[in-house]
Amino acid sequence: MNIKETKKSIIQAGQLAVNELIKVAKEPIVDTGEDVTADRLKNAAATKKLAIFDAFEILNRIEEEESLLSGKPKEEKKERVFKFAEGRSKWPTSKHFQKKLRTL
Repeated sequence: MNIKETKKSIIQAGQLAVNELIKVAKEPIVDTGEDVTADRLKNAAATKKLAIFDAFEILNRIEEEESLLSGKPKEEKKERVFKFAEGRSKWPTSKHFQKKLRTL
C-alpha cells in the first residue's frame, strides 16, 4: 500500500468518525425524566461541545489532506479570533493608549 492509498484510507476513516460525532451531538443532553444534577448537565453539555469541535477539526484536516492529494496549493486561512465583551467595549482603544498600558 503506498502513501496516497494510506492517506485516502485515513480520510475515509475520518469521515466515518465525523458521522459518529454528529450522532453524539444530535442526541438529547439528558434523556431521563428524573431530577438531574447541575454537574451531570454541565458534563453532558461539555461532551456535546467537544464532539462538535472535534468534528470540525477533523473536517478541516480532511480538507487539507484532500487538497494535498489533489495537488492544490494550501490556502492560507486566517484564524478567527473570538473576543470577549471587554474587547468589544468602547473603552479607550487607541493604539497610543494601549502602548502606554503595556509599558506600565
